[in-house]
Amino acid sequence: MYLILLSIVFPVLAGVYLLVRKEMADRRHLLITAGICFAITGILVVATLLTQYGADFILFNLTASLPICFAVDGMSAIFSAMTMIIFICAGFFSFEYMKHETKEKRYYGYYLIVFGVLNALCFAGNLITFYLFFEMLTLSSMPLVLHNGSHEAIMAGLKYLFYSLCGAYAALFGIYFISGYSDSLTFTAGGVLNTPAAAEHMGLLLIVAFVMILGFGVKAGMFPMHAWLPTAHPVAPAPASAVLSAVIVKAGVLAIVRLIYFIFGPSFLRGTWVQTAWLILTLITVFMGSMLAYREKVLKKRLAYSTVSQLSYILFGLAIMDTGSVTGGLLHVLAHGFIKSTLFLCAGAIIYTTGKTRVDELRGIGKEMPLTMWCYTIVSLGLIGIPPTGGFISKWYLATGSLSSAIPVFSWLGPVILLVSALLTAGYLLPLTIQGFFPGADYDYEHFKKREPSARMTIPLLILTVLSVLIGLFPTPLVDFLTKIVSAIV
Repeated sequence: MYLILLSIVFPVLAGVYLLVRKEMADRRHLLITAGICFAITGILVVATLLTQYGADFILFNLTASLPICFAVDGMSAIFSAMTMIIFICAGFFSFEYMKHETKEKRYYGYYLIVFGVLNALCFAGNLITFYLFFEMLTLSSMPLVLHNGSHEAIMAGLKYLFYSLCGAYAALFGIYFISGYSDSLTFTAGGVLNTPAAAEHMGLLLIVAFVMILGFGVKAGMFPMHAWLPTAHPVAPAPASAVLSAVIVKAGVLAIVRLIYFIFGPSFLRGTWVQTAWLILTLITVFMGSMLAYREKVLKKRLAYSTVSQLSYILFGLAIMDTGSVTGGLLHVLAHGFIKSTLFLCAGAIIYTTGKTRVDELRGIGKEMPLTMWCYTIVSLGLIGIPPTGGFISKWYLATGSLSSAIPVFSWLGPVILLVSALLTAGYLLPLTIQGFFPGADYDYEHFKKREPSARMTIPLLILTVLSVLIGLFPTPLVDFLTKIVSAIV
């Protein structure tokens, strides 16, 4: 119990401490303080997963029927482990990157608060607890979007806030209805709906389910409420973009997992118009996101559009509601997290070192920053789905799960769209590699200057790149763990 609370409360209090204390005269002191806080939070999360797995407790009751409770289960382990690794790597990367940004103390303060709120989301034991921290995540992460204070950043932050709150209110609307047709709102494998009561009002509950999927889908960038994501991510500092694109958007994915598999139950939605409409929206998003990324010339915005597409790979797997597809979706949560955080950090390293932000300005960048571009290239292959990376394994399970589902049209249309999207992914990621390492005969090969960033940047890049490959080289333990979790809920 205490470890779960500490993993949530400690980073939040550490962040508040940084926000309220006076400016530190010595930047080194600030970085040491933030680094210690990252490390302690990571240790607390690991200790929680190792010692509290299967535990649950009620913190207090809002009302007699609305407890605030926390629990550690398989789904908690997946999302909290990914959050911890990426937040710590991006945090240490920011020690170098944030040199050229102002208000560092404020940045690390909100960064730590978001870390704690995400831990609370992962360990939430019921829908009410989850919703409260889902709202807090929006409010605490918005300062990361508008950090530099420019007009563009402020407008992007307001757009993020508006979209996220609208989505959350749609989810809250659904919670009111669900509470009347369920015995409790505690996350339970297979769902919590009262079967006789739900059967009498199935039409209404299906509408509620669809509205809630749309609401939570806003955070995951699902069409038609995706427009905030390519606006907000590029204006944030690169380390913040990394956690936004790799972790914070996954709060929407986790919300939908909890909603479908732990509240409604897949048997209630399988074969209904809700499943069909949801599948249509995910495939539209996959294709549309890839097309927009292919056409985009600004590197960070291209990666943001890519996130729109890749998140709906996960949602597609969840919507198929087959053991293989859901396993692939959860595996892609991890693979995409490591890959996309690496891509944004590579973009940050390039921007920090060269000041260039557009893809067409980066000819020969592989000669100047070979280590950074090798990391970029390896994880790009993973996002495309080329072995031996984790992206290949996750997409393999997504495709085979879809084909074995026997859902009319979607069982084969899904893999086709995923394949087309993979080709588009290669089209918008690999040209930077090709032009970076092979800039052409007119490039000045004699006078280019190697300028890799410092170890504070390159070590996090290497760690995340290695993790994305290890998932593909040794997938069996992870797949077995995920299959065990999925078998209990599908």
